[in-house]
Amino acid sequence: MTRRPRLVVPALAAAVLALAGCGAPVDEQPAASATPSGTSSDPLAGCTPDALKTLTAGTLTVGTDKPAYGPWFVDDDPSNGQGYESAVAYAIADKLGYAKDRVQWAVVPFNTAIAPGPKTFDLDLNQVSISDDRKKAVDFSSGYYDVRQTVITYKGSPIDGKTSVADLKGARLGAQVGTTSYTAATQQIAPTEQVAVFDTNDLAVQALKNQQIDGIVVDLPTGFYMTAAQLDDGVIVGQLPAQGSPEQFGAVLDKGSPLTPCVTAAVDALRADGTLEKLVGEWLSTQGAPELT
Repeated sequence: MTRRPRLVVPALAAAVLALAGCGAPVDEQPAASATPSGTSSDPLAGCTPDALKTLTAGTLTVGTDKPAYGPWFVDDDPSNGQGYESAVAYAIADKLGYAKDRVQWAVVPFNTAIAPGPKTFDLDLNQVSISDDRKKAVDFSSGYYDVRQTVITYKGSPIDGKTSVADLKGARLGAQVGTTSYTAATQQIAPTEQVAVFDTNDLAVQALKNQQIDGIVVDLPTGFYMTAAQLDDGVIVGQLPAQGSPEQFGAVLDKGSPLTPCVTAAVDALRADGTLEKLVGEWLSTQGAPELT
């Protein structure tokens, strides 16, 4: 879930239509230390730049990692509004009354974003999955994207063409440290060989290129990007079966942040008015990723 400066390739951009039909994400609104001011039934009442206690008055500071990967960001530039998470960030800002020139971006490594302690951002969008364990250290907005974990490889690898999770038991798999992809690899696939841990997805890709591992477990959109832009002969083996409630990405905020209710209200409004579904259709895709049995 850390990214390299790359443009989303045309093949990926052309494949963005199918995910739009999957519906917008749903998540329970997290508990927070404050509620939006005002007595209106509109949950966004009182959620204005004048009322919100941001790090810098009148400015919304959004964090993400660097490099910033596609399809979440384009050309390693979160400020250009391109890519799913960049577009979502500006849509949230708009719902809260911040013009684009009042949005400031901060470089925040993935592990720093979810660690306890004061934050250098008001909210962080960095493909961070909502989990009860992480909620002990940070707040989350409601989910802005449903996640499926995926296994990718290279043509002709030992797992190319495999169709079931059981077929992957003997594979040498890798995943980024501290991610739900790593959890899925170790718990859902549970291969006989220890899952290799990498500080970044770039390092995992390099290991796959060198055939030091057979495959990488990543979220589906990142899997599409890796196979289209980072691997000359990359292929998607398949999506891992969904288990229980869907995994979701949520905006990260400081624990007990007074902004949490308003950011959640903004995400919920974007879901309700169809914006999230539209952005999913514009930037993400599930085409070409079969289901593993």
